[in-house]
Amino acid sequence: MPFWVQIVAGLVLGVVFGYLARQFEIAWLSTTLETIGKTFVGLLKLAVAPLVFFAILVSITNLRQVNNAARLAGRTLLWFMITSLIAVAIGLLLGLFTNPGSGTGLTPADGKKPEGSGSWLDFLTGIIPTDVITPFQELEVLQIVFMAVVAGIAALALGEKAQPILTLSSSVLELLQKALWWVILLAPIGTIGLIGKAVSQYGWDLLGPYATFTIDIYVGCALVLFGVYPLLLATVAKVNPIQFFKGAWPAIQLAFVSRSSVGTMPVTQRVTERLGVPKEYASFAVPFGATTKMDGCAAIYPALAAIFIAQIFDVQLGVKEYLLIAFVSVVGSAATAGLTGATVMLTLTLSTLGLPLEGVGLLLAIDPILDMIRTATNVAGQALVPVLVSAREKILDLDAYNSASSSPLDDSYAAAPAKQPVTV
Repeated sequence: MPFWVQIVAGLVLGVVFGYLARQFEIAWLSTTLETIGKTFVGLLKLAVAPLVFFAILVSITNLRQVNNAARLAGRTLLWFMITSLIAVAIGLLLGLFTNPGSGTGLTPADGKKPEGSGSWLDFLTGIIPTDVITPFQELEVLQIVFMAVVAGIAALALGEKAQPILTLSSSVLELLQKALWWVILLAPIGTIGLIGKAVSQYGWDLLGPYATFTIDIYVGCALVLFGVYPLLLATVAKVNPIQFFKGAWPAIQLAFVSRSSVGTMPVTQRVTERLGVPKEYASFAVPFGATTKMDGCAAIYPALAAIFIAQIFDVQLGVKEYLLIAFVSVVGSAATAGLTGATVMLTLTLSTLGLPLEGVGLLLAIDPILDMIRTATNVAGQALVPVLVSAREKILDLDAYNSASSSPLDDSYAAAPAKQPVTV
């Protein structure tokens, strides 16, 4: 059975079981669904810390095989910013036209201040860890990225002396990807638990006051996913957008279910390579994208959420505030860290705008429903940018791109031999 059919079946069964659990108050079914979903997400998160570290360490050292690697990395980051700006602009326009916070019946008293929040000081000082153990224990992804970047640059500076460490790192990375692949195969079962839990706990009661906001998020992500991305592929990369979605679909659908960009990262890298992006470059661009490229969670969502919360608390936003939202979306997206949820990014945006952090509490209940489409958009963008840059730099394998399909992936990519150095 095709993987996407299994996912859809999981979605349907999750809705059915969740509805039954809520409608007939079946406690054991609700508990079972919650346990299945929590276990699946826990298995994904189990590999996140070492996966991020070794993926980025290996990706930086792999850039040795790419001529003009600095230019390639620079253009990747540039396209990260360009697409984020487009996404946040769409979110702001939707919010201005639809007024998602008006007529909801919600009041400031319905909000609750989150236990933790993000600030620019925390963001800047939190990049550098105080020790090497805590970031892995507490899953501080940004600090893990920092340590991996430093280790990768140090390995490049050492040259041949660092080769034993690099060989070990590559082996550990393949081992982690293999183990995570087994977890990914459980995604249809995890889908039943995650969707079932959401339906059993919240039902359809939330769709009333949050209807406009929810529709805005899904419409905004759809405009970026099926409007902006195909336009960029057709005009910038000059390739067939349909082929992109055929090749990237396994990663997009897994992201929708798992709600984790980092958990989806091995699949994203494989589909990116299957789309003709050189493995050496993909192994750099995708891990960095999985931790910093968040068009759904860090661009569309905070833009709409800021407008929603401002309207609930009766705070007027002006041009300066809208520009600040765009700035935070581009610069602060790394704070989202590719994990389930975008609360840190939202609190960072609200604190920058001077909006009450209690507004976060208004959105926590509806967040699981919104996070699915946000993460799918994130992952699609993480695969898109390497294709754009590769096409512009004339290193995209067009034969591979045009023959990409949505068939299930196997794990042969992890063991694929490295290609010859890529010339840019």
